[in-house]
Amino acid sequence: MDSPELIEHAKALRSRIQAYGRDVEGGGSPANAAKAQVCEFLRQYASSKSAFVKQAEAADGYDSYKVATLSAILDSFVEYLSAGLGAAISPERRAQLDVVSDVLVQAQALLDNDKQHPAAAAMLIGAALEEFLRTWVEAVGASIGTSKPGIDAYTKALRSAELIEKQDVKDITSWAGTRNHAAHGEWEHVSDRGRIRLMLEGVNLFMRQYRGAV
Repeated sequence: MDSPELIEHAKALRSRIQAYGRDVEGGGSPANAAKAQVCEFLRQYASSKSAFVKQAEAADGYDSYKVATLSAILDSFVEYLSAGLGAAISPERRAQLDVVSDVLVQAQALLDNDKQHPAAAAMLIGAALEEFLRTWVEAVGASIGTSKPGIDAYTKALRSAELIEKQDVKDITSWAGTRNHAAHGEWEHVSDRGRIRLMLEGVNLFMRQYRGAV
């Protein structure tokens, strides 16, 4: 999604959450639903580590105040994008990320074809994940030291820089293990098409969550 489209989505979300800004007595807080929507939107498109997400997560108080705070954060995000700050990614980097997305689309096509062994899709998903991590490491200037380039080294570098969480490391390690099973022809570990679909869904979600940081 490019900046103009993202701006329109942010404005539409700001408009939708106004309905949650009416203070009510007793029961739950309708504004919590608005907060959940805004936080999830910003996690996907501003990265989970951004100041926008942190501010949205900290929004509190009466429903009217909470929604007003969330609206102001979205306004700020729109201004940020309008100033071109959200498009700081280079054309080369964007092309690399587009390649990663294309590879995942190919993996999905393989999984949808019953004549293709799921291992083929697992290999592609693993390759896309490695390229995404490599691109991220390069983008932030993280170092893998003397380690051999690969998923494990990139993951450790990103974790050391506190750019990913412990759970992310566990997930990546699991996905890398599945890719390795496929690479070494250990078919008993990669013959379950459903398991590979879960791998694809997990990697897609991970990339959407952190794409803004790359």
